[in-house]
This record gives sequence, structure tokens and C-alpha cells, in this order.
Amino acid sequence: MEINLENIGRRFNRDWVFQHLDYHFAAGQSYAILGPNGSGKSTLLQVIASSLTPSMGHIRYIRNGNMIEPDNVYRFISLAVPYMELIEEFTLIEQIRFHFTHKSYLMGYNERTLMELLGLQNAMDKQIRHFSSGMKQRLKLGLACCSDVPMILLDEPTTNLDKHGVDWYLHLVDKTKTGRLLIVCSNQEKEYAFCEHAIHITDHKT
Repeated sequence: MEINLENIGRRFNRDWVFQHLDYHFAAGQSYAILGPNGSGKSTLLQVIASSLTPSMGHIRYIRNGNMIEPDNVYRFISLAVPYMELIEEFTLIEQIRFHFTHKSYLMGYNERTLMELLGLQNAMDKQIRHFSSGMKQRLKLGLACCSDVPMILLDEPTTNLDKHGVDWYLHLVDKTKTGRLLIVCSNQEKEYAFCEHAIHITDHKT
């Protein structure tokens, strides 16, 4: 999966969040989108995910030499982002099975191995609404990274994770990122130190 941003900008009303952004995301590489809180990192990620349309410029998605229409991009991505809600009424096993009716498992993973990876085997029949914030974040990250898609988008991935949880996240990414385009929005180096490339959102302000 490759993405070309061509003179991209996004504004809300008259206020530009960023503009004149040209960038190429290559398949199999890891990228960090950096900037302080409120700088527009999440907005850029939503534009890349095709959940927001750019206010200027063009974005092109390419897979195996073929163009992908923005309306079909969702088929090729998986996300773990703060504004994405889990279904609180589902049990853990119901949430996992629901997710994987829409995505396939990454090679080497299945329902059992994902449960073991999450370390939540004893919570299989527990409703998500009774999970701690850290358990919910692990679940979001596990679902995103263990889905068989060419692009993973993560926004503030260690939110609500303790030191052990951060180490778990880094191990998860290391095991699952090979051959895929990975984009991480962050202002904490521990979340993106493994990334080969970085975009500073403040370089694209007015």
C-alpha cells in the first residue's frame, strides 16, 4: 500500500489545520506524525484514512500498482484511535468475533492466539463496559495489529497503558508490522522510536 499526498490541506471553517503538504508513504515503512497536542495530527490521520476529505489537494492510494478509490480505502486499513469506540455491550469474545467478520486474521493469528496475546483469557465472557481503560486500549491495539490489512493507523497508542503495557505495545508492533505501512500519531518518543520516518505537522501550518 502506497499513499501520495499532493498539496494536501484541511481547514475547519476559515481556520487551516495544515496546508501545502506533499508526502509519499511507501509500503513496508513506518512513519510518525509528530506535533504538540491540538496541532492537527489526528486530523491528518483522518484525512489519510479517508474519513475526512481534504480541503485542498489530492490524495492517491495505490496497491500493487492499482489505484484505490477513497470510498474503498476502509477495506485496506485498520485503526486504533482514541475516538474509536468499542461496543460496550459486547463481551470480549463477541467484540473479537464481530471485528473479524469484517477483517481477516493476520497470518499466524486466530481467536485463541489473539486472546493469549492480549492476556485476557479470563475475561472472555466479560462485557467491554466492565474493562479498565488499559484493557480496552490493549484490545484496540490487538484488533488493529492482528488484522490482515496492508496499512495500520495508530493514534496515541500507549494512552492508558502502564509501563508493562507500553512494553507489550512495542512487542506487538515489532511482531506485526513487517511488510505493512504503519503510521503513528504521537508526541511521545516511546510510542514511535522504531519509525524510520517522521512528519512534523507544525511544518505545514500557515
